[in-house]
Amino acid sequence: MDLQLKDKVIIVTGGAKGIGEGIVKLLAAEGAIPVIVGRNREDNLKVLHELQANGRNAFQVVAELTQPNECEHAVKKTIEHFGKIDGLVNNAGVNDGVNLEHGNYELFVESLHKNLIHYYLMAHFALPELKKSKGAIVNISSKTAETGQGGTSAYAAANGGRNALTREWAVELLKYEIRVNAIVVAECWTPLYESWIKTLPNPAEKLKDIVSKIPLEKRMTTAEEIANAVAFLLSPKSSHTTGQLIHVDGGYVHLDRAIG
Repeated sequence: MDLQLKDKVIIVTGGAKGIGEGIVKLLAAEGAIPVIVGRNREDNLKVLHELQANGRNAFQVVAELTQPNECEHAVKKTIEHFGKIDGLVNNAGVNDGVNLEHGNYELFVESLHKNLIHYYLMAHFALPELKKSKGAIVNISSKTAETGQGGTSAYAAANGGRNALTREWAVELLKYEIRVNAIVVAECWTPLYESWIKTLPNPAEKLKDIVSKIPLEKRMTTAEEIANAVAFLLSPKSSHTTGQLIHVDGGYVHLDRAIG
């Protein structure tokens, strides 16, 4: 299927690692022009140069997205370079373990800046160009908003916000024919996930236990599988899909554990 993404300029926050990197590489393979936005120049350039070496077109902007002015800077640099924006993937964030019992106001608010507020800011600053292109927005979200996880109040709250903003923006932007959807991720294997597992007691046993609870094929979701869904939602091929929270999780959130 031709997703009709050729030469579409699509911003991907957190595009240098993990799920974001998977999205960037898939979009480039589809002929789109991904704009990698991330705080680490070396990480950004590593992915950029790899794509360019394979004949792909891409761009990168260094930005610390917890700072509002840097969100605006990332959008402005994209417009200066390409003259347009055709899509936005809000992906950057981290499950930073700010909990209720031992967290505090400062840590909670800091986590919201890491995980939610830049979703709003990036969409806000990109909106004038998205209105021109009738582009699409895809928000990457997490199961924690629906299932809870324990010990991660701020991240769960941020993801609840991501889900709510997806529905809210889908309504607000109907008049511009801008579609807004979210991909909800559960257990997806990334370098960050691997690092987290290693912080736990008996990490190998814990990973085996988690994987055993993933209904479809008893395996982790891959970044490429998330990317495939994102590309479809950005594409005109999903032209009548908006306001949806789509779970790409092997049935982890919704299927009955008794089936295992």
